Amino acid sequence: MAGIGSYSQTANPAWSDKAFRPGNNIAKRMTLQGSINRTFILTIALFLSAAFAWSQYFNDTNINGLLVLGLIAGLVLAVVTIFIPKVAPFTSIPYALAEGLVVGSVSAMYEDLYSGITMQAVLLTFGVLLMMLLLYKTGIIKVTKKFRIGVICATGAILLAYLATLVMRLFGMHDVLYMHNSGPIGIVISVGIVIVAALNLALDFDLIERGVKRNAPKYMEWYGAFGLMVTLVWLYLEILRLIAKLRR
Repeated sequence: MAGIGSYSQTANPAWSDKAFRPGNNIAKRMTLQGSINRTFILTIALFLSAAFAWSQYFNDTNINGLLVLGLIAGLVLAVVTIFIPKVAPFTSIPYALAEGLVVGSVSAMYEDLYSGITMQAVLLTFGVLLMMLLLYKTGIIKVTKKFRIGVICATGAILLAYLATLVMRLFGMHDVLYMHNSGPIGIVISVGIVIVAALNLALDFDLIERGVKRNAPKYMEWYGAFGLMVTLVWLYLEILRLIAKLRR
């Protein structure tokens, strides 16, 4: 739900410099407003899909199928979009719908356990998004080469840790990395992951801005929105997990 070939430039695998090939026609070049519009469209698609999964859960419908469908479809669409950026205008909305099934299903399960947790996570996610945008636009956070490498390494380490934890669980081993532990160590780890996810937003903002300056082709507006969606979904789910740990 957030490197395949493009980790050399950003921790978000949806981005690579190869994708930013200048467009010849000015009318067909990437714009900042276009990227914002596409991001809004994907957010609406994700919300509607999540609302559907949410309603199914609270109508006592088994949503395991929806969750699995969302996970598989989201993964396939993400991989296709990452490797073939030109298809982003056609895959981004289906990807958002698939991720909406995941977000809605997981959110409903957590809400059933901890009343009000979903609204808290949503507000915090948008709060972090606005804060990171402000820090980026004011120059407080500057995406330098060292900053980029640091975020990439941290994100890669988190990915490897999650994979290791998954393998250990499959073999019946305990969570020795404390990734899912609700104790003090587990909470500190979750806070660190949320911070890294938030820093990925700065990389996304920077790459969208560079794409606009380089006159990237029009389809990159969808690709840019897709990249932001990848990070936002990851950030939201991590915030949701963190609040759940705190409320335990």
